Amino acid sequence: MSGNVLVINSGSSSMKYQVVDAESGTASATGLVERIGGPGGRVRHSTIDGIHDYGCEVADHAAAMQAMTDAFTEHGPDLVALDLLAVGHRVVQGGARFGRSVLIDDRVVSIIEDLAGLAPLHNPANLAGIAVARAQFPHLPQVVVFDTAFHLTMPEHAYTYALDKQVAAEHRIRRYGFHGTSHAFVSRQAAAMLGAEPAQVNVIVLHLGNGASACAVRGGISVDTSMGLTPLEGLVMGTRSGDLDPAVVLHLLRSTELGVDDIDALLNKRSGVFGLSGRQDMRDLEQAVADGDTDAATALEVYCYRLRKYIGAYTAALGRVDAIAFTAGVGENSAVVRALTLQDLGVLGIELDPVANESPGKTAREISTADSAVKVFVIPTNEEWEIARETAEVIAESYGS
Repeated sequence: MSGNVLVINSGSSSMKYQVVDAESGTASATGLVERIGGPGGRVRHSTIDGIHDYGCEVADHAAAMQAMTDAFTEHGPDLVALDLLAVGHRVVQGGARFGRSVLIDDRVVSIIEDLAGLAPLHNPANLAGIAVARAQFPHLPQVVVFDTAFHLTMPEHAYTYALDKQVAAEHRIRRYGFHGTSHAFVSRQAAAMLGAEPAQVNVIVLHLGNGASACAVRGGISVDTSMGLTPLEGLVMGTRSGDLDPAVVLHLLRSTELGVDDIDALLNKRSGVFGLSGRQDMRDLEQAVADGDTDAATALEVYCYRLRKYIGAYTAALGRVDAIAFTAGVGENSAVVRALTLQDLGVLGIELDPVANESPGKTAREISTADSAVKVFVIPTNEEWEIARETAEVIAESYGS
């Protein structure tokens, strides 16, 4: 089903929005309301006519929603003229309850609330956006798209931790994975670049932003992903440690005065590339490496080595890999990271074209050699389009085309 979808990504202190044509992916407007509940609220509203950036008091999410609708009224496009099909919401954690996007009703809201313990920083903020959108647009159907849903296809052996099974069951401890909308979108785009249907190909997607995750996609279905119960597991990230011996936490509890919250902050906000080098932005890290900073060089090698290990592991898990796709801020823009990650992987049939890799570009492109058995792509992600597409699918199934 085609049509315009208002996509909302509500955080604790910001609300991102975009009006997207579900069929073409064209965005007629994008925006951000930030600093919700604090001083210095701001609105940034972009259309084909320009960017409108101005201050605005934003006391809560209801005020943020009003600021968004005011921006459409004052700067366009007209929401009535857009004839919105639905509102699509991003929600981080769907647990084991939601393996696909669903229409929002009171029962769905109640389940998302129940799952908030698995994502205490995200689900409540996502729910705040849903509440104000339902009040603002009571005549429009609304759909929730979960970050975790794409990964609910993982087999039991991939999502199960080797913990006491009663403890794990009682506390809903298992691997859920995240970035699902991005992995779904990029893996499907990779199949198209191969001239095949998603069901015909195996792809390893590397979503590398400040948060980073890898995903093994077999025939369009996620069979493994690097993030786990939380987004902390897996790859080295901007400020997150990624994979870590769990005894490190026990050692810190026993040998330091750090409490649980202190260690949580250490692993999530003061580790990763930042913890190793003092730099969080990959561009700053690469410049420091070029300037001879040894800490930065170590951080970059650790980052890329972890990526290489996951590529090897997921090659074994898939049995056959047709393509590797780099996406998100670092994946799309860092030729250095791509080159260091794929070096010495010729044994897996991966041959990077150095010239193609170094050539800048904003569109999807191949950066492997003509002889490479495994194709390597750079594919810009578009999570808003994926949310709009999945929202339209749910509407078509629920109300008919």
